[in-house]
Amino acid sequence: MADSSFDIVSKIDRQEADNALNQARKEVEQRYDFKGTGADIAWSGESIVIKANTEERAKAVLDVFQSKLIKRGISLKSLETGDPVQGGKEYRITSTLKEGISSENAKKIGKIIRDEGPKSVKSQIQGDELRVSSKSRDDLQEVQRLLKAADLEVDLQFTNYR
Repeated sequence: MADSSFDIVSKIDRQEADNALNQARKEVEQRYDFKGTGADIAWSGESIVIKANTEERAKAVLDVFQSKLIKRGISLKSLETGDPVQGGKEYRITSTLKEGISSENAKKIGKIIRDEGPKSVKSQIQGDELRVSSKSRDDLQEVQRLLKAADLEVDLQFTNYR
């Protein structure tokens, strides 16, 4: 019998992220507590820039954006947010969406699989993803349960299950 396998990836649906940003922008434009504060959220290349006239308002816009991401099924583990920076009369928060598994995190995941997972399972790093293979599909499902329970700083998806 051939080996079964699946890939561990960390990807974001860009369209869903864009929809979340547009929803957050609409809410910020319509809410009374944001009137006259210069609050705005927009794409700036690959990053997201939040602007407001006070640090608290900028953080409130970030909170609105985070709630929209959660509703759209995007984990906050994939949002990397900087500290508020004052530039002139406005505060800016720059955020980026992380994709892919860094080699450091891939090694951590591989170590968890080796140490705590079933012995018949093999993991292999392939660029920014991991391939996990085994003869037993039950062992592969056990690895998925193990990784979902592990507290990692990366949002994981399991794809390409064969």
